[in-house]
Amino acid sequence: MVTSNPFSAMFGRSPFQPLLAHIVKANECADQLLPFFEASLEGDWDKATVLRENVTRLEHEADVLKTDLRLNLPNTMFLPVSRSDLLDLISVQDKIANKVRDITGIMLGRKMRVPDELADPMRDYMITSVACVAQARQALEELMELLESGFGRHVSDVIQNMIRELHNLEHQADSQQVAIRRQLFQLESQLPPVDVIFLYKIIEWVGEVSDRAERVGSRLQILTAR
Repeated sequence: MVTSNPFSAMFGRSPFQPLLAHIVKANECADQLLPFFEASLEGDWDKATVLRENVTRLEHEADVLKTDLRLNLPNTMFLPVSRSDLLDLISVQDKIANKVRDITGIMLGRKMRVPDELADPMRDYMITSVACVAQARQALEELMELLESGFGRHVSDVIQNMIRELHNLEHQADSQQVAIRRQLFQLESQLPPVDVIFLYKIIEWVGEVSDRAERVGSRLQILTAR
């Protein structure tokens, strides 16, 4: 019997295919962050608006994928992982796109421009955060390929190495966040207090993007451990 449901077809090929389709959207969403930041530095709010619209569209597409996965995931399935683990993973992945939406939304809404003194470190910080998302996607891609060929002893080793690199990137983002917050503290007296509050919030949220990507890696560790 041929199914007309594309998600059923995806599950028929691989239980990880819908998860991968979702994290690809989350990754594409995160990829908008750096060009958006550059547009904000230049005061090019028209370009920033277009990039924000891209984020909104990609985040919505990720939401649709998440909902379809939840609705079409069978209650029982012959899988090397549990249904609850898959649902937990899609939830963690979804928060990446949500946070990018939050960052771009508040920066565009307030036409926020990061002070010149913080521009370079913030750029590097965002690059690291986005790299975390890309690494999480790569780890899931690798896991899916290995699972399709059957659970072998080398599966866990390969994934552990990739997740170790993800942990390193997230640790780097944490260090960058500490340094930027320290720099902002030194500039506080020169900036409007409300701007300072929202700058701290953006710094925090960029860190949450990398943190949530790292949590994807943690969930993958759990999957391979079981």
